[in-house]
Amino acid sequence: MPGDEMADGHTRSNLHWLMLLGFVVGLAGGLAVNLMVGGDVAWVQWVTSNVTGPLGQIFLRLLFMLVLPLLFAALVVGVAEMGDLSSLGRAGLKTLLLTIVISGIAVVIGLAMVNIFRPGDGVDPALAQQLLNQGAAGASAIVENAPGSVQAGQFFLDLIPSNVFTAAAENQILPVMVFALFFGVGLVMAKGPATDRLQQTIEGLFEVMMKLINLVIKLAPFAIACLMFNLAALFGWDLLVRLAAYVGVAVGAMAIHMFIVYPLAVWALGGMSPLRFFKGVREPIVVAFSTASSNASLPVSLRAAEQNLKLPRRIARFVLTVGATANQNGTALFEGVTVLFLAQFFGVDLTLTQQIIVMLVCILGGVGTAGVPAGSLPVVAMILVMVGVPAEGIGLILGVDRFLDMCRTTLNVTGDLVLATIVSRGETDLPADSADPTADPA
Repeated sequence: MPGDEMADGHTRSNLHWLMLLGFVVGLAGGLAVNLMVGGDVAWVQWVTSNVTGPLGQIFLRLLFMLVLPLLFAALVVGVAEMGDLSSLGRAGLKTLLLTIVISGIAVVIGLAMVNIFRPGDGVDPALAQQLLNQGAAGASAIVENAPGSVQAGQFFLDLIPSNVFTAAAENQILPVMVFALFFGVGLVMAKGPATDRLQQTIEGLFEVMMKLINLVIKLAPFAIACLMFNLAALFGWDLLVRLAAYVGVAVGAMAIHMFIVYPLAVWALGGMSPLRFFKGVREPIVVAFSTASSNASLPVSLRAAEQNLKLPRRIARFVLTVGATANQNGTALFEGVTVLFLAQFFGVDLTLTQQIIVMLVCILGGVGTAGVPAGSLPVVAMILVMVGVPAEGIGLILGVDRFLDMCRTTLNVTGDLVLATIVSRGETDLPADSADPTADPA
C-alpha cells in the first residue's frame, strides 16, 4: 500500500538521522576524551573494553548470526528470478552474465582506486595495533580468517565445497555462496510445482531474514555511538582526515564507473548514444539519489526505459525488476572500497589472494544484499573478519554512509538501465506486449 511505503520511507529517513546522531555523539565524545586525557588512561581503557566495546560487539554478532541464511536465501532467490529462461530465453542469460561482468568491473575499479590512493594509510601503527588486538579476538571466533596465501589452483578448488553443511558450520562463506548460485540455477532448470513451492519457502526465509535485519539495524545508532567512541578515543583527529580521504576515493571510483564504464557499455554493447541515454534517464537518477532506494526508483526507471529510451517493454520489465534486487554495481564497489580502506587503516596488508577473495564476495554480495535496507552492512562486516580486520572498524564509515548510500544507489539504478539497454539490443516487443494491460486507462 502507498501509505505503508511512505511510512517505511519515513522510518528509514529517521533511522539515517539517528545513525548520523549516533556517529556525531560517539565521535565528539571520543575526540573529547582523546584531547583531554588521552586514549591510554586506565579508565578510558576500562570503558572501551568493558562498556562501549561489548555493546558494539553485540550489534556485530547479531549481524554475523543472520548473514549466512540471509546471503544464501537472497542469492538463490536472485538467481531464480533472474533465470526465467523459458519465457525470455537468451535475455535471462545475458542479464546474468552482464550483471557479473559489470559488477566485477565496478569492484576492480574500487580496489584499484584504494590501492593507488591508499586513503587508510598514515595512522599511527601503535594505535592501530592496539585496536586491532582489542577487537579481532572477539570477532574472529565468529568468522574464520581467509588464508594469507594459497596456490591459485587450490583457491579455485576450495570454492567448491565437498560438503556444504560442513562449509556452513565452519563459516566458509564463499563456498556456501557458490553452492547458493548452483542451487538457484538448479531451481531454474527444474521448474515444476515442487520446485515452485521450494522457491516460495526460500523466499519466505529471505523475508524472515530481512525482517530480522531490519530489527537489528534499529540498534545501529547506539552501536555506532559506541564504536565511534572507541575509534575516536584512540585515533583522535587522524580519524577525520582518513574518513574524508575514504569518502573522496569511494565517490571518485563511483564517478569513474558512472561516467566512463557506463557510457562505453551503452555505446559499444547497447548501440545507443551515451548522450541520448543519460538524457533519457535523468529522472530515475534524481529519484535514486534523493531516496537512496532502488525499489522506490523502479516505477520511474520503467517509465523512462519504455517512453524515453524506447526499449521493448517485456525486456525492460524483466531486466529492471531483477536489477532492482540483484544488479548492485554500486553496492559491490562500495563494499570493496570499504574493506580495503579499513584494512589499510588498521595496517592489515592484504595479499593478492585475499583481494581476489574480497572481489568475488563483493560481486556475489551485490546479488546477496538484494532488497535489504542497509543490506551491505552484514556483508562488509563479514568480509572484514574474513581478511583479519576488526569488524569494529565498520563504525568508522557508518556516519557518512547516508551520502555514500545515495551515490551507490544512483550507480545501481543507472546500471540497471544500462543493463536493460544492452539486453534490449536486437530485441523487439511481442505483439501481445504492444498494449500494456497494467497501464492506467486515464
